Amino acid sequence: MLARKSTLSIINGHATKVKYEFNIKCKVIIGTLFIVIIIKAMAALTNIPTTNKLTWINYFDHFLARCGVNRMEHKVNSGLYSLGNPNQDSPIFVTANYTLSFDSLRSSLLGMNVYILVMDTNGINVWCAAGKGTFGSARLIELINSLNLDLVVRHRNIILPQLSASGVSGYEVKRQTGFQVEFGPVRAADLPEYLESHQATPEMRQVKFALSDRMILIPVEIMNLLLPFILASLALFLLGGLFSALAASATVLAGTVLFFIFFPWIPTRDFSTKGLILGLAVAVPFTISQFNHVDRPWLTNLIGASSFLLLIPAATGYITLNMTGSTPITSRTAVKKEIYKYIPILAWMAAVGILFILLQFLVAGK
Repeated sequence: MLARKSTLSIINGHATKVKYEFNIKCKVIIGTLFIVIIIKAMAALTNIPTTNKLTWINYFDHFLARCGVNRMEHKVNSGLYSLGNPNQDSPIFVTANYTLSFDSLRSSLLGMNVYILVMDTNGINVWCAAGKGTFGSARLIELINSLNLDLVVRHRNIILPQLSASGVSGYEVKRQTGFQVEFGPVRAADLPEYLESHQATPEMRQVKFALSDRMILIPVEIMNLLLPFILASLALFLLGGLFSALAASATVLAGTVLFFIFFPWIPTRDFSTKGLILGLAVAVPFTISQFNHVDRPWLTNLIGASSFLLLIPAATGYITLNMTGSTPITSRTAVKKEIYKYIPILAWMAAVGILFILLQFLVAGK
């Protein structure tokens, strides 16, 4: 009897232990599932829907951006956007939060179900942001981890624009997030073809700077120079009349419109020397016109001609030097080298040109 009670006691104790362990396991499983559901729900809340269609508001925003109006305000919120009806196997594209970059990407993915991961680059395009460090590894890693991207998709692959390669370390991103970085083509328009094989052709890898690409930069560069141009034209009009004000107009047009139109055919590599050549060409008629004043002493005419011959090329060279950030064919090292090389030369030319203007007034006053 005692043995039977002892056996029952052992069985009951073992059953109680098994029941206790089972309850613990159930609670762990339920708790884990609850946490996963919560995380997935949080991920879903950060999933912002978008479309391929661009509205007139988008096009108007593009127009303002191209004209340099509110230049740093053309941006969308960073986060994860869903285009179409993406699922756990859909590709993920990464872009900047500059509206033109974001709109160019989404409008190129017509009929596709994808995710778009938008990084906060302070409203700067991909190429410039990669050079400045705002489209870089650290921000990308932080964004991937904060959005729990590993719970959104089953694969571990993200597609970045080729022009972001200078700012992103694929090795570091994979080490800290588990996601493999894949650099797509230069232009978003090539993505549909690229996605067929995930192999970029040499044409897709080529950075172009065609006439259409150059012409679209002219409005924003003119707007950037508008206030200095108005002040310079007014000052020159008061000092030398309408003709001198026209010289200021010709200088700005040479450094913007003519520079971008004739860019490939100006036979130098440095932007400053391209500007100097254009400036000299524009200065020729103003220089020659000084010798038409037969009523003035020849020294006055010579000094006036020299001032145009120095000031216009110096100003044009400075304007074109600032265009290095507007083109895809320069590097940070090359830009710094050019600045250190040509800024002193341009400054000396401008200083001597201003000195000649003062001398012209002194000679004419005698």
